[in-house]
Amino acid sequence: MLEKFKVLGLSKNTLAALQQKGFEEPTKIQEQVIPLLLQDDVDVVGHAQTGTGKTAAFGLPLIERLQENRRKPQALILAPTRELAVQVAEEINSLRGKKHLEIAAIYGGQSMDQQLRRLRRGVDIVVGTPGRVKDHLQRRSLDISQASYAVLDEADEMLNMGFIEDVEDILSYAFNRKRTLLFSATMPERILLLAKKHMGSYKLVRAQKEQLTVSLTDQIYFEVAHSDKLEALCRIIDSEVQFYGLIFCRTKIDVDEVSKKLCDRGYDAEGLHGDISQYQRERTLKKFKERRINVLVATDVAARGIDIISLSHVINYSLPQNPESYVHRIGRTGRAGKEGTAITFVTPAEYRKLIAIKRFTKTDIRKEKIPAVEEVIRSKKTRIKNDIVDILQSSEGSQYLDFAQEMLSENDPEKVLAALIKYAFQNELSARSYSKIRDVSVDTKGTTRLFVARGRADEMDPRKIVDMIRNIAQVDPRKIRDVRVFDKFSFVTAPFEEAETILRAFKERKMSKRPIVERAKEKKRR
Repeated sequence: MLEKFKVLGLSKNTLAALQQKGFEEPTKIQEQVIPLLLQDDVDVVGHAQTGTGKTAAFGLPLIERLQENRRKPQALILAPTRELAVQVAEEINSLRGKKHLEIAAIYGGQSMDQQLRRLRRGVDIVVGTPGRVKDHLQRRSLDISQASYAVLDEADEMLNMGFIEDVEDILSYAFNRKRTLLFSATMPERILLLAKKHMGSYKLVRAQKEQLTVSLTDQIYFEVAHSDKLEALCRIIDSEVQFYGLIFCRTKIDVDEVSKKLCDRGYDAEGLHGDISQYQRERTLKKFKERRINVLVATDVAARGIDIISLSHVINYSLPQNPESYVHRIGRTGRAGKEGTAITFVTPAEYRKLIAIKRFTKTDIRKEKIPAVEEVIRSKKTRIKNDIVDILQSSEGSQYLDFAQEMLSENDPEKVLAALIKYAFQNELSARSYSKIRDVSVDTKGTTRLFVARGRADEMDPRKIVDMIRNIAQVDPRKIRDVRVFDKFSFVTAPFEEAETILRAFKERKMSKRPIVERAKEKKRR
């Protein structure tokens, strides 16, 4: 089953961990990078999009080559955001199998005292954001002078967020003979200079993106507050004639919480994540394939290997970390010529991610309103009515005719039927069974501040700045707001979607060596 992983040179322990997690075949970048890191001592630059499996590409060789129970940093992995740092640490930890390696994520926003205690206990692999890693190096609470590996994950994002200087400072603390691995979705000149300065002779590995079709999938998004997601999910399930779907959550805790709450409300649901045993995984999947449960809640990792062609819905309860994962998720519907529905919950803080997904998939993800309670109850009544008509036509209820005649002879027929519906469905058809969902709007909060490398010295004023952007990017000038012009540069604000269009248009135009319009750099966060 794991022959293609086996030929890469991985140990039995690692192969067992991969099988436990449901891996079947390596991705393109894993096929290219893993043998390089296992066999050679060369540095590697990986040109790979997020979602191509690069964490396992560098994580598996680290697990193979690092020594057990050292409790001193043997590898440092830098990631641009705390979310990615946590994700990378969790992924590597889940792949280590029975090998005794301590892995810790350190990032801003988490208790410094907690991190200091963790580092004092001893760590083999440190995964962190540049700001917080630099803090620990300056405090001397982190020593990477003997680390054998330095990994820069999503280097272009670290460049965009203004972290490259911090990265260079961090690398100066590292062992001169370390192996450096750099992964980036794009290869701007600044990243290549970083590689040239801090790496020896390196091998460049390019991984092409997989092309997945989503043409048979109807894609919808709902604007919803985080606290209302479960209520929205229940309304969607209840409003469908036959719901048979996969619900994606970001973390194992979310999977447990959502699946438990669904069961408490009477739904046939189970959860699937990396901590579930292989036996339980197979048992749950068997029940789902046989439709003994119609709702499966899972993480991206746990959902690998699930091949069910008749799903009616895929619901992104949590937005995926990257657009490629979105395509992988929703590609599970619309198979075998049947149209499926992909629904995504978007909170006000997530609109930028949605825009990135829309741009990547090149398909329309239309906005819809969450079904109102009245609409859900109408759907339930229609379903009940159709089920009763089916029973009437099949004569399946003939054994109860004597009982029915007895009840009808003593009571009003309409009242008897109403009482039976009440008896059978209790409060299921009551509006009180549903909670209120607040109206939220993500679009109005979704704006991007843009830096324009033109100012008064270039004879620019607010009107000319707007005209230049309109002419090149073909966006509605009314969407460009808060224009501020200085001597050598300017700033403008635009909604996320228009901002992405502007950035892409100016990048394609290449009017000068430095882009004329860029995202305004945020203040560095530690």
